[in-house]
Amino acid sequence: MAEELVDGFGRVHRDLRISVTDRCNFRCTYCMPAEGLEWVPRDDLLTFEEIARVARIMVERYGVNGIRLTGGEPTVRANLPVLVRLLADLGTDLAMTTNGVSLPLLAGELHEAGLRRVNVSCDSLRPDRFAELTRRDGLARVLHGIDAALEAGFDPVKVNCVVMRGVNDDEVADFVDFGRNKGLEVRFIEFMPLDADGIWTNDLVVEVDEILALVNQASPVEPVERTSAPATRYRFADGVGSVGIVASVSDSFCSTCDRVRITADGQFRNCLFAVTETDVRALLRSGAGDDEIAAALEESVASKWAGHQINRVHFVRPHRSMSQIGG
Repeated sequence: MAEELVDGFGRVHRDLRISVTDRCNFRCTYCMPAEGLEWVPRDDLLTFEEIARVARIMVERYGVNGIRLTGGEPTVRANLPVLVRLLADLGTDLAMTTNGVSLPLLAGELHEAGLRRVNVSCDSLRPDRFAELTRRDGLARVLHGIDAALEAGFDPVKVNCVVMRGVNDDEVADFVDFGRNKGLEVRFIEFMPLDADGIWTNDLVVEVDEILALVNQASPVEPVERTSAPATRYRFADGVGSVGIVASVSDSFCSTCDRVRITADGQFRNCLFAVTETDVRALLRSGAGDDEIAAALEESVASKWAGHQINRVHFVRPHRSMSQIGG
């Protein structure tokens, strides 16, 4: 029987987020500064074999049952289906968050390799606004990617939309209609202080109650029983589809969080908002055995905070932005 990877508050961690690259083919305004970022040198990235080894330790020892590939943009990592096959062999729920641009080329191969679920990030359905947010005229390619994911057989396909006041909060109804028409679940996400330019303020956050009211105006919903997943889910009253809201700021799910993360350069993070990291890459490359690596993971998780403390006077912003951590 597997051990439990548990923190000091009794939370058992069974969800692993793996950033496979810090690079992206968009330069979203809340992920990346206008002048860009200094990319991690290729030799500093974990190899596929190193990623698979850490994942195997976590699956076999601690019963991790969910793995999600993130970035940057994971599909810019060469030969990504090779990694998917390595991870699919572990028998977990294997998913990926992507901007969707490369899915017309890769969706079929990724699905064949064992990837089963995808979340596509898209914060506007208006071409001009999308171009302003991502610094790329790419909405048509993202929409094509969503269609390619559906055609390849991914189930479910979800769309992640970060809602920002005065930026795209007037599109909630459009996303509701888009999701229902396409057979997708849209997940509306509160804007978090992980933007690269540091422009986040609480005034930009559209809180869960306001998002829910906008959803209800578009099409009435009723709540679905809450799980440890980050999104609170609602089904549409007419039975056609569902929607999720991730209230990371106004109503955090820290008390039930079961997620840990590994960055592209091999740093283990026990929280999205962690300000310290454990250097797993150094252990891997110094010849450490599985027991030594496992001990380091356990020590990190044991030190996890009760919560991220956003909007508290002692909140400390992570030194990495979302694109460098992985969602």
